[in-house]
Amino acid sequence: MTPRLRFAPSPTGYLHVGGARTALFNWLYARRHGGTFVLRIEDTDTQRSSDDMVSGILDGLRWLGIDWDEGPEVGGPHAPYFQSQRLDRYRAAVSDLVSRGCAYEDDGAIRFRVPQGTTTFHDEVHGPISFDNAHLESFVILRSDGHPTYHLSVVVDDIDMGITHVVRGDDHISNTPKHVLLFEAFGATPPRFAHVPLIMGADKKRLSKRHGATSVLEYERQGYLPDALFNFLALLGWGTGTDDELLSREELVQRFTLDGISGGNAVFNTDKLDWFNHQYLLKLSDDALVAHLRPFLIEAGLWRDAFHSTDHAWLVQVLALLRPRAQRLTEFATQFRPFCVAPTEYDTEGVRKHLSASDSAAHITALAACVTASAWNVETLERDLRALAEARGIKAAVLIHAARLAVTGRMVSPGLFDMLVLIGRNAVVTRLQRLARQLPLPVAPSAAAHE
Repeated sequence: MTPRLRFAPSPTGYLHVGGARTALFNWLYARRHGGTFVLRIEDTDTQRSSDDMVSGILDGLRWLGIDWDEGPEVGGPHAPYFQSQRLDRYRAAVSDLVSRGCAYEDDGAIRFRVPQGTTTFHDEVHGPISFDNAHLESFVILRSDGHPTYHLSVVVDDIDMGITHVVRGDDHISNTPKHVLLFEAFGATPPRFAHVPLIMGADKKRLSKRHGATSVLEYERQGYLPDALFNFLALLGWGTGTDDELLSREELVQRFTLDGISGGNAVFNTDKLDWFNHQYLLKLSDDALVAHLRPFLIEAGLWRDAFHSTDHAWLVQVLALLRPRAQRLTEFATQFRPFCVAPTEYDTEGVRKHLSASDSAAHITALAACVTASAWNVETLERDLRALAEARGIKAAVLIHAARLAVTGRMVSPGLFDMLVLIGRNAVVTRLQRLARQLPLPVAPSAAAHE
């Protein structure tokens, strides 16, 4: 049987990492086995659902690279794929259950009549699970306002759409006996269930905004690459059985099995996500990196159209210098600024440590004259700076720290001499002279200075 799996989010919020991971597991299984991945929108909560949320879900899946074979904007043989457009189908299903004595009216609502006995199903992650039906109330399947409950609509949709596997979060295990009973009441074979571990924060509590959990598209705005987040999410609660971590989409598809899903909860570690993102940034081609960076540089006011033409080679050189240090695309934009714009402020601690001596201005003025005459390459600049330091009876570090503060305003940067070459002689000399004129700088401004 060709597998058919689905992701059925409710558009009462944007696509978050938990939902994205669920969609990803379903997608990986469908792709590995040549099956069908269905996207279905559970929008019967009319008060909380919105078109904006639907768009956010679709855009989030697209950004991650999760495509669907049937669903919104794609269509398919089982349309419509919005529950709000299937209300007549649910009401007909309820009427059928009532007519056969499987459901009954209670104060305007319709309840499913839970039979006596035990409901057992096999979970692909947890093994056999049994529930004593005595602990299941006769649950509502159609509200008094004519809208179906989640339990009814999800089962009717899974039957109509031929879903063979249901991969979803552990929090749905308690719902599953109700769903199994409904499948049986409709004369349908239940799908195979696989309940995956929930995603926890570092404190082992369920992931929430307090842990930094946010919509998938917010991770895009924070400077993460979709392939990095894809790889990271795939390994949250699933493993290859090896130490391999950096896996392409194709490798993940080839290796994914339900057997590899862990029964224990997965921990969302932002540091680990940053590591993944750094590894993927290192692997990007120059042109791909420029394409990813362009919107961040535009937002920072640093983009020039010449980066696609006359300044392209220069840009690639700068990015090669920054790439080993950046974990997110946003960090590139921050580190890129000194290459284009002179600093207007200087790190207070840096000024205190490296520019508070009475002769700092003289040293920087001498350095400006030195680099004006120096051949403009890394080796000569370093040689001439060290020679100048020796001539003035100071350590080379004094001039190195002063130069870094002058051209970047910061205490930390990529290799200084590589930076100087790429920033350019005129800009470097101007920045050195400007800082020398401002010394001594105040290192502890009074409160009145900020008023």
